[in-house]
Amino acid sequence: MKAIQAAQFGSPSVLKVVNLPDPTPGPGQIAIDVSHAAVGLIDILFRQGQFKDVPGMAQPPFVPGLEAAGTVRALGDGVTGFAIGEKVVPMSAGAGTGGYASVYIAPVQGVVSIEGSHVDPALAVAMIPNAAMAHVALALIAKLAEGESVLIHGALGGFASAFPGIARQLGASRVVGTVRSGKLEAAANTKLPYDRIIDSAELPGVLAGERFDVIIDPVGGAVRDQSFALMKPGSRLIVAGNAGGDWTHAVKTNDLWLGSMTVAGFNAGAFLPSHPEAIRPGLEAALKAVASGLCDTPVDVLPFSEAATAHERMESRDLNGRIVLTPQ
Repeated sequence: MKAIQAAQFGSPSVLKVVNLPDPTPGPGQIAIDVSHAAVGLIDILFRQGQFKDVPGMAQPPFVPGLEAAGTVRALGDGVTGFAIGEKVVPMSAGAGTGGYASVYIAPVQGVVSIEGSHVDPALAVAMIPNAAMAHVALALIAKLAEGESVLIHGALGGFASAFPGIARQLGASRVVGTVRSGKLEAAANTKLPYDRIIDSAELPGVLAGERFDVIIDPVGGAVRDQSFALMKPGSRLIVAGNAGGDWTHAVKTNDLWLGSMTVAGFNAGAFLPSHPEAIRPGLEAALKAVASGLCDTPVDVLPFSEAATAHERMESRDLNGRIVLTPQ
């Protein structure tokens, strides 16, 4: 199979197109002929070696890629409910790698069929896995209730952009996003279901005292600090990433006690293996949201040979949507 491999940790230049043996599915697994693989921030962090000392994380040589889409190639023993050639999107398996390849192996419980949905596979891979994780974060971690308000930092980012549609699906009454100043023009043209998108540099004053029931923060740093001024008793802040790169940020727990606020972390790679029952409802909700137009975001499609360029664009933040790679 054709694949993009990182032979060592480092810059985007370590990504090379290679030929590897075709994998075969084991019991309970599906082999997928990949048509599209999405590029995410976690791929960049893995390639840089940010988690090299964390047990179980990717070590060179490895094939990056958390999100893939394609058609069923082969079924492992015991797998039913899918047909060869059926269009599918899997959730990440194992250490969250392997997507940048022409063949991907996924456990059957994490695969959803998009056959007959009329969802473009490029959009499907860009949004369905993230929307499934957003559903888990909002429904199970934040316990979002109908009529509550939601604030989403980094509103156009790959993961964050899945949250407004799922929040609407769960009955949120108001959904507000924040972006950096340079993203305001793109924010003004987004099709994502936000009520308002504001400049994060103007927080908290720009919101004129508005408070939120749930805040989703995949950014961190100063934006995370500002979030506490936007919470009220009973509010929940979900820490869902660290795109800003501040690895030293700390929270004063006494402030949580005095304000009667909750801060919870959500990392799908840590949460889902111990809560597999959350995967299927998340995938079904995600497919419904994408098919109904709640997750429309721009998608750029590049060939595998331009994987390094895709990573460079991610690192430079020259992106207002998702980048998807294709082996074709």
